Amino acid sequence: MRQPLGIGKVCVLGAGSWGTAMAAMCAVKVPTTLWARRPELADGITRHGRNDVYLPDVALPAGLRATSLMAEAVEGADVVVMAVPSHGFRAVLGAAVPDLANDVPVVSLTKGVEQGSLARMTEVIAEVAPVHPFGVLTGPNLVGEIVAGHPTASVIATADAAAAAELQQLFSTGSFRVYTNPDVVGCELGGALKNVVAIAAGVADGLGFGDNTRAALITRGVAELTRLGVALGGQPMTFGGLTGMGDLVATCTSRRSRNRWVGEELAKGRPLGEITAGTRMVAEGVRTSAAVVELAARVGVEMPIADQVVAVLHGLTPAVEVVAALMGRDMKPELHGLG
Repeated sequence: MRQPLGIGKVCVLGAGSWGTAMAAMCAVKVPTTLWARRPELADGITRHGRNDVYLPDVALPAGLRATSLMAEAVEGADVVVMAVPSHGFRAVLGAAVPDLANDVPVVSLTKGVEQGSLARMTEVIAEVAPVHPFGVLTGPNLVGEIVAGHPTASVIATADAAAAAELQQLFSTGSFRVYTNPDVVGCELGGALKNVVAIAAGVADGLGFGDNTRAALITRGVAELTRLGVALGGQPMTFGGLTGMGDLVATCTSRRSRNRWVGEELAKGRPLGEITAGTRMVAEGVRTSAAVVELAARVGVEMPIADQVVAVLHGLTPAVEVVAALMGRDMKPELHGLG
């Protein structure tokens, strides 16, 4: 892989808020193409220098252009960044592969688990694009703050240390600091599982509980995602870092968090279909929660918070009954199941 400043082109697939923000950051350094599923969205971005649907108040750099033609988007790309939801990830990548050179790395921004297969996004890449190096960029990535230039940090995880260092240079900016971590499994799972806990935190907020409740949920949420992450091959220390604790804190506390907002609305008694119908944004935790519980059952790991989130999402348990279900569990040592 060439040095970042020698990269001829970056391609970002997915013109939602995070994909657009990442494309804008890359375009400051190298020519970047953003693929949008809808032609009218791509045309508007190219013509007006703005994504009027997802980031209407952000002026995009001149080096960024958009297209809805997949072959045009990926042609000549030296790095491909996947910024599509988990449920569309496989199909979009499959459409891109025929026009990619074999050594082009594919980096996932998607924080979810594929329903049905229960595959992580890098596992999907390995299956659909087996000749391509892969990695994941993850961390506390609330887009509104990133585009506003607020200082934050994230992690690029890939098994190839040299590739990680090069991607680190490509993605880093003066306000977006990127660290490397070889633990792809742990980093990816941390990013996916925290969304489920964020829904629980939103339920607690919606029920009127305070900081003690939120702190307990975050801390026990870290325990849950660590137990499952280690059982699936992740490293314990990863879950205390940016992709575990860091992302969890941001997603569970921020008013910008879509997953936390879904939980808050559920606590008000609104049905899930009504909540999700009212927004273009994807709350990955809604789709990921059932897959997380299924993964946990497969490896025999307890996930009581995730269990209750699934029950509330599917209308099996009213939000007001979650507290009793969690607080009434058998007493255990704090570090139960953590080694």
